[in-house]
Formats: sequence, structure tokens, C-alpha cells
Amino acid sequence: MGHTRGRGPDSRPRGQPILKLFSKTTRQRLEAQAAKAVMALFAALPVDAASGLGGGIARTIGPLLGVSNVARRNLARAFPDKSPAEIETIVRDAWENLGRVAAEFPHINTLAAERVEVVGMEYLHQLRDDGKPGLFVSGHIGNWELGAAISVREGVPITLVYREANNPWVEDLYRRYRATAATGQIRKGAEGAREMMAVLRGNGHICLLVDQKMNDGIPVPFFGRDAMTAPAVARFALKYQCPVVPVCIERLNGARFRMTFQPPVPLPASGDIHADTQTLMRDITGHLEDWIRRRPGQWLWMHKRWPE
Repeated sequence: MGHTRGRGPDSRPRGQPILKLFSKTTRQRLEAQAAKAVMALFAALPVDAASGLGGGIARTIGPLLGVSNVARRNLARAFPDKSPAEIETIVRDAWENLGRVAAEFPHINTLAAERVEVVGMEYLHQLRDDGKPGLFVSGHIGNWELGAAISVREGVPITLVYREANNPWVEDLYRRYRATAATGQIRKGAEGAREMMAVLRGNGHICLLVDQKMNDGIPVPFFGRDAMTAPAVARFALKYQCPVVPVCIERLNGARFRMTFQPPVPLPASGDIHADTQTLMRDITGHLEDWIRRRPGQWLWMHKRWPE
């Protein structure tokens, strides 16, 4: 008669990650503790060492992850003239940049004080001095976390709008780091939209990263393909008639950067709110595309920006 062999200590199905055996809450707590330990290590290192270590780890491991196939597909469609070898180089560069951004998080204020060349400061000062609300738009390029620290240093309090992390303990960690640079933080969502309106009614300034997919957004051309895009920035700009200043923070070499404030995007005034929203989001997205084409290895190609 046959018998069932007892399963040993590692009794999970073949290929199932060990963390999957824990409850969601336990997994999230373990992930958060790991994130805190890694951030503590980066904080203890000099900024160049931290940035280099984070970039090196991500450049080595990132391309091996399944999500990198999303990046490869995105790049092949965005740059059909590039060879597989060129695309692979961009994938590695994008992972390195992301790893550097994570490692630089504890050093944001040091970087802002010592490592950022600023171009177009007059456009920032115009928003500071005009007595009106203002919107800054950027994307996940270079180190996007630096913008608030530079603006606050120049006398422009900034409220950051961001997508909440899935893990609430990691979310708390991120918020604590961002709080050292930004004046305020608003999570995306319905409640966040109400908070943004309150900031703008008070003549405040908001920074939004507008390069992520929003399923119930509007289709906007991006690298020759429609991408579902959040229209909030255009709707707020048209409602409050406030300037929209594009900001690009590109990595120059290692942990050194150039932050470029561009002239405000002209606000369309056809009288058709839907057409004007579409036009403004198309123009803003055009700025993003120009930046990414110049620095393709500094954008998050791993994001599912377009429909498959």
C-alpha cells in the first residue's frame, strides 16, 4: 500500500516565494523593516557611495526581473529604430537610475544644497512673486524627489501630489523622508483632489508627476501612441487660471543634477473645456516626451504606461 510522504519544513509549492506563506500584514511589516534597514544603510554612507551602491545593485538585479520585459516592449515601440542591444542598455540605465533615486532619498537636502545646477530660475521666481496659485509638472526622470527642496529653498512652498504606496508602513517611511523637503503632501484620489483645490484657492503651489497611467483618464499621444493620462492638472489650471511650469530634473553624472524650469505652458481658451483640457495635456505630455527622448535611461520604462 502506498503512503503519503510527510512534507518537510519547506513545504510550500515549488516556486512559491517564502513571503507568500505569511499573511499580507506580516509580509508588509517584513518588507517595511527591510526597507528601513536599507535606508538606514544608505543614510549612513556618504551620498556618492550610497548613490553608487543603490545604482549598482539595481543595475545588476533589475534587468533579471520579469517587469523588465515591460520596459523592453515599451522601448521597442517607442524607439523602433533602436537595436536590442541599445534597448538593453537603456533598461540597465533605467534600473540604475531608479536604484540611485532610492539610495539618495536620505540625502535629498544635501543634494539640493550642493549638487543641483538650476536653469530657468526666473520662472520659479515669477510664481513666487505673482501672488497667484501655481502648478509645477514633472515626471519620473532623473531624481524627481529633488524639486520640492529647491523650490522651498527659493521661497516657494510646495505641496507634492503622489501615488500612495501599497504598503502602509513603507508609505509612512516615504512620507517622513519627503517631509524634510516639501511643505505638504497630498495622496492622489478623490480626497486628494479636494485638498489640491484648497491649496490653490489659498494661492499655494502644487507639484504633480503626470507621466503615470490613469485607467479612467483621457487618451493623450505619447511616443506616437495614446496613453491614458490624468487630466487633473489641466482642469485645475483652467479652473483657477494659474500658470503651469514644466520642470525637468536630469541626472548629469553620478549624484549631480540639472533642474530646468521652463516657461509656463500657454493655457488654451477656446471656451470648450473638454477641448482645452485635451490641448493642455497634449502640450504638457509633449514636454515630458522631449525630456525622455534626451535622457531615455532616466525614465521608468518598467511602468505599464500604454495598453498592451
